[in-house]
Amino acid sequence: MYQFSGKLKMLAIVLMAVGLLGTGYSFLSAPKTLEEAKEILAKQDAHHGGHDAKADHAEEEHAEEAKVEKHEEEVTTEEHVADSIATHTEEVAHNSEQEHSDEVTENTQAQDSSAVHVAEDTHEEATADEANETTTEAHTEVAEAHGEDHGDAHAEHALHQMQNRPWSALYVALLFSLGITLLVLAFYASQRVAQSGWSVVLFRVMEAITSNLHYVSILMLVFLIVTAMHMNHLFTWMGEGVVDPTSPNYDAIVDGKKWYLNTPGWLMRSIFYLVVWNAYTFIIRRNSIKQDNGDLKLHKKNYNISVIFLFFFMITESMASWDWIMTIDPHWFSTLFGWYVLATFLVSALTVIAMVTIYLRSKGVLPLVNDSHIHDLAKFMFGFSVFWTYLWFAQFMLIWYADMPEETTYFLLRFNEYKVPFLAMVVMNFVFPILLLINSDFKSMPWFVILGGVVILAGHYIDLFVMVMPGTVGGQWGFGIGEVSGLLFFVGLFIFATFSAFAKANPVPKGNPYLHESETYHYYNIEHRGEDSNHH
Repeated sequence: MYQFSGKLKMLAIVLMAVGLLGTGYSFLSAPKTLEEAKEILAKQDAHHGGHDAKADHAEEEHAEEAKVEKHEEEVTTEEHVADSIATHTEEVAHNSEQEHSDEVTENTQAQDSSAVHVAEDTHEEATADEANETTTEAHTEVAEAHGEDHGDAHAEHALHQMQNRPWSALYVALLFSLGITLLVLAFYASQRVAQSGWSVVLFRVMEAITSNLHYVSILMLVFLIVTAMHMNHLFTWMGEGVVDPTSPNYDAIVDGKKWYLNTPGWLMRSIFYLVVWNAYTFIIRRNSIKQDNGDLKLHKKNYNISVIFLFFFMITESMASWDWIMTIDPHWFSTLFGWYVLATFLVSALTVIAMVTIYLRSKGVLPLVNDSHIHDLAKFMFGFSVFWTYLWFAQFMLIWYADMPEETTYFLLRFNEYKVPFLAMVVMNFVFPILLLINSDFKSMPWFVILGGVVILAGHYIDLFVMVMPGTVGGQWGFGIGEVSGLLFFVGLFIFATFSAFAKANPVPKGNPYLHESETYHYYNIEHRGEDSNHH
């Protein structure tokens, strides 16, 4: 029997404690007022906008120079007009001495009339200039007021995003833990339904991992209830007045989906998913331990229960993906989304099974597990990494090729605001696993599998991160204390739940009729590694 060591238990508790403290700090440090949000935005602009500030300063200097040049031209024009008037006056005076008095009188009257007209024109120009200046000032005041309103609206929008960030960080970590545990359960059920012989010695490992589902389901239920009470704003379709045609927040698209997208229905469906998954976990674990006495009726009963569970799983997993992830962007949808999320969590689940198995095997508590079992797990990791890539490419390529605005907006936001994680996850989830695990010999080397597993888990966490964050925090994203703390808490919870459960049952499922087949399971090339296969 395995003993849950005090050091490992202490590590789990410390991880959970640090995770809770960090998560609490991320909530407390989130901005509470509009002024705090403006200060943060100003710091961001100062940090990221050095080049833009220089460009704006250069534009301002250029505008000032243009104003000075225009003013000089106006002054020159006025001086030229004054010189012309003076010259004309001198000529008239000179001619008046030479000509008849009547002509002098007429010229004088004409001169006076010209002077009057010039004065009037000058006055009109001055009045027009004053009017233009007044109009310009009025436009400037309006523009400044509009700019202030626009700035306040932008700051208020950013404030909501900043307040969403701690919630989103916690939500991503919670979903990642729940999804991995659920897919371990689904893979375990599929092995029972397929009556696979190779994987029986891994059953107690998978059962122990699925014990984590009870803990994360409780936390998920609390999070869903808090969300339904509008304590966070991760789901825009829950906003006030979104389905009210008389409200300024009215959204016609969401209104058309309100038969499905409504808070009571969303919450009731979520509770149903969690109840079904946890009920199967509890029943199959209890029956599996009872089956150690060799009762074949229990074996058949577990088979039938697993068939029913897989039927409900395929429906509830897709619907949960829609409800908990896809509706964060309620204007967008994809018919592949449920399968895509399934592939993400399935690769991660297989990786976790492999890593826990390798650890327990190193402790000597899985004597029947050999390199061939590790090889098969790594082969599944490799195969479903290719499957994930196929679904990712199919979804992305079809939307990109169709170039429909209501569809491309989903990837446009992610590619513009999340370019580094968006592209990094493709490399981490496809290129790296393919290069690392394509060689058959590497699949049975534990340290190689661990190395590939760490990268795969990080890549699929980023994948989920990119699914959730753009719709909840937009451009106010990052990877800081909140994100790290959420991961630490759920890693600690996983360690505590998994190894506590593993210590409570026999590591070998003795009553399973396929145990001998699993115990003697070997690949020929692995069993005779280093030997010439042509001689056998």
